[in-house]
Amino acid sequence: MTALGEFLAKRSVNKSMVARRTGLSKARINELTLNLTAHLRAEELYLIAKAIDADPCEMLKKLYAHLKLVSDEK
Repeated sequence: MTALGEFLAKRSVNKSMVARRTGLSKARINELTLNLTAHLRAEELYLIAKAIDADPCEMLKKLYAHLKLVSDEK
Protein backbone atom coordinates (compact mmCIF):
# COMPACT_ATOMS: atom_id res chain seq x y z
CA MET A 1 0.00 0.00 0.00
CA THR A 2 1.24 3.48 -0.83
CA ALA A 3 1.45 6.48 1.49
CA LEU A 4 -1.72 7.81 -0.15
CA GLY A 5 -3.45 4.47 0.43
CA GLU A 6 -2.49 4.53 4.10
CA PHE A 7 -3.58 8.17 4.42
CA LEU A 8 -7.01 7.40 2.95
CA ALA A 9 -7.40 4.20 4.98
CA LYS A 10 -6.67 6.03 8.25
CA ARG A 11 -9.42 8.49 7.37
CA SER A 12 -11.81 5.68 6.30
CA VAL A 13 -12.22 7.27 2.89
CA ASN A 14 -14.35 5.53 0.27
CA LYS A 15 -12.25 5.35 -2.90
CA SER A 16 -15.33 5.18 -5.14
CA MET A 17 -16.53 8.48 -3.69
CA VAL A 18 -13.09 10.01 -4.34
CA ALA A 19 -13.19 8.81 -7.94
CA ARG A 20 -16.68 10.23 -8.41
CA ARG A 21 -15.84 13.61 -6.89
CA THR A 22 -12.47 14.06 -8.60
CA GLY A 23 -13.28 12.67 -12.03
CA LEU A 24 -10.33 10.28 -11.72
CA SER A 25 -11.08 6.70 -12.70
CA LYS A 26 -11.46 4.02 -10.04
CA ALA A 27 -8.55 2.24 -11.71
CA ARG A 28 -6.33 5.32 -11.28
CA ILE A 29 -7.34 5.71 -7.62
CA ASN A 30 -6.54 2.04 -7.05
CA GLU A 31 -3.19 2.43 -8.79
CA LEU A 32 -2.30 5.46 -6.66
CA THR A 33 -3.25 3.68 -3.44
CA LEU A 34 -1.80 0.23 -4.14
CA ASN A 35 1.06 0.52 -6.62
CA LEU A 36 4.31 1.74 -5.05
CA THR A 37 5.67 2.76 -8.47
CA ALA A 38 2.66 4.98 -9.32
CA HIS A 39 3.44 8.68 -9.34
CA LEU A 40 0.88 11.03 -7.84
CA ARG A 41 0.60 14.21 -9.89
CA ALA A 42 0.10 17.56 -8.16
CA GLU A 43 -3.32 18.08 -9.71
CA GLU A 44 -4.43 14.62 -8.57
CA LEU A 45 -3.27 15.31 -5.01
CA TYR A 46 -5.12 18.62 -5.02
CA LEU A 47 -8.36 17.09 -6.32
CA ILE A 48 -8.20 14.20 -3.84
CA ALA A 49 -7.57 16.59 -0.96
CA LYS A 50 -10.54 18.75 -1.97
CA ALA A 51 -12.75 15.65 -2.35
CA ILE A 52 -12.04 14.51 1.22
CA ASP A 53 -12.09 18.00 2.77
CA ALA A 54 -8.37 17.91 3.58
CA ASP A 55 -5.86 20.73 3.29
CA PRO A 56 -3.77 19.99 0.17
CA CYS A 57 -0.61 21.43 1.76
CA GLU A 58 -0.97 19.32 4.91
CA MET A 59 -1.66 16.25 2.80
CA LEU A 60 1.46 16.95 0.73
CA LYS A 61 3.53 17.28 3.91
CA LYS A 62 2.21 14.00 5.32
CA LEU A 63 2.68 12.03 2.12
CA TYR A 64 6.17 13.29 1.34
CA ALA A 65 7.68 14.04 4.76
CA HIS A 66 10.22 11.28 4.18
CA LEU A 67 11.93 13.23 1.37
CA LYS A 68 15.15 14.99 2.30
CA LEU A 69 17.45 17.35 0.47
CA VAL A 70 20.76 15.99 -0.73
CA SER A 71 23.57 17.37 1.39
CA ASP A 72 25.69 19.88 -0.47
CA GLU A 73 28.81 18.98 1.51
CA LYS A 74 31.91 18.52 -0.60
